[in-house]
Amino acid sequence: MLWIKALHIVFVASWFAGLFYLPRIYVNLAMVPKDSVAERDRLLLMATKLLRFTHILAVPALVFGFVLWLTYGIGQGQGWVHAKLLVVVLILGYHHACARMLRKWKAGEPGRSHVWYRWFNEIPVVLLLIAVILVVVKPF
Repeated sequence: MLWIKALHIVFVASWFAGLFYLPRIYVNLAMVPKDSVAERDRLLLMATKLLRFTHILAVPALVFGFVLWLTYGIGQGQGWVHAKLLVVVLILGYHHACARMLRKWKAGEPGRSHVWYRWFNEIPVVLLLIAVILVVVKPF
């Protein structure tokens, strides 16, 4: 079980690295002057590659988490695990929102302001904080 737990932690940390950085690329995209096509294209390429990598990292993070929950019974019947599952759903929603934003950027649709993306970038920090507190403290 400890191997599964260790792998879950490594893949969650890696997945979140992508979720932390991708909106930072969006901040930079929002600040690119309209006539700077090369800079825009370079940032879109970086975002595309990072999102693809983030998709790949999310799969084992989720699989190892569900193995811990379903096979080893971690948290079964305890309220904190239900709250954590809700946080996981919110994280997946955030991940999906990042993918939708990138599709819009690629389609040439105007994005939001760089300030909005800076605030949007704080969401995974809060979600990770809540998830860690739920798992470590087990408040209920």
